[in-house]
Amino acid sequence: MKPAGQGGPLAGLRIVEFAGIGPGPFAAMLLADMGAELIRLDRTGGSDPYSKNVVARGRPTVTVDLKDPADLAGTLALLATADALIEGFRPGVMERLGLGPEVVLARNPRLVYGRMTGWGQQGPLARSAGHDITYLAITGALAAIGPAEHPVPPLNLVGDYGGGSLYLVAGLLAGLISAGRTGQGQVVDAAICDGAASLMAMFSELSSQGRWSDRREANLLDGGAPWYRTYACRDGRHIALGPLEPHFYALFRRLIGLESDPDFDWRDDPEMWPGLRRKLEAAFLTKTRDEWCRLFEGTDACVAPVLTLTEAAGHPHLAARQTYVTVDGTVQPAPAPRFSGTPSAIRPPSGPLTLGEAITRWRGEGSFRS
Repeated sequence: MKPAGQGGPLAGLRIVEFAGIGPGPFAAMLLADMGAELIRLDRTGGSDPYSKNVVARGRPTVTVDLKDPADLAGTLALLATADALIEGFRPGVMERLGLGPEVVLARNPRLVYGRMTGWGQQGPLARSAGHDITYLAITGALAAIGPAEHPVPPLNLVGDYGGGSLYLVAGLLAGLISAGRTGQGQVVDAAICDGAASLMAMFSELSSQGRWSDRREANLLDGGAPWYRTYACRDGRHIALGPLEPHFYALFRRLIGLESDPDFDWRDDPEMWPGLRRKLEAAFLTKTRDEWCRLFEGTDACVAPVLTLTEAAGHPHLAARQTYVTVDGTVQPAPAPRFSGTPSAIRPPSGPLTLGEAITRWRGEGSFRS
């Protein structure tokens, strides 16, 4: 691995990504944004890597036929000079292709082998199909999200990206630190079901203490509390309310004009919550969303507009921070987090490469970047 420079904190890090969907590509995008040098290997006849795909940004794609002995040998040669690998196939697929951990680590003992699956490498469901919603379903996370009537999938944010991609990135970086100290790589088994369960740590604790109900909309952070939920406004748009701390709650009451209503003194009594919700529903219907924003935004009342994706990029705070940027006509999130000394950036790849060109550039200490 080459030393990091100004191309991001991971500049010089070399990662081979086996093309897939969901959490693997998103993890690769994050690593590429932070400066890692990635090459994405896609199967012959795979998806077009040069279409407008935000998650595929920052790295070129090489088309390979892993059943072709020449392409398989070339892939092993590429892995011999890599620092890490990302694959998201079902357990056993990489082994059948001749690219399992035993084979690859024998050639490159320092390599960190990242395996991204829904169910993990072992267990009764390991070889079964699934998607974000099914992985969340068995962890307790899905049952806790949504209105009282039924659970609601939280997009694919909690499973694929939260419990999957972010844990894979953390595991790869931890493995790379260990390999730097010991000279020995290892396998990172990142399973969405494991990561989603880990994300539920605080709620698992509350549940074990008898402080969390299994009923949705009956708890502090699941929309049950009247002061931690969304409300419709006069124009049909919504406002988000979250003054958890007593002094923020007191400010909210004063600004909305409910300071003198004694019912709101009983905010910690769940028996009072239905009545308080009805009063707040009626109050928020008296103004439009933007009228409420003019009253609350910039205060400590913890009130914010519920913006659509189309609206979000134009919010003054996000615009000032350039949280969203436009690249080749596509509005997309800027790299996160931010680094003071080695800033991340969206780095377009130099263009299509052959497997031979990729191997030559890495062996010659070259770069894929333009």
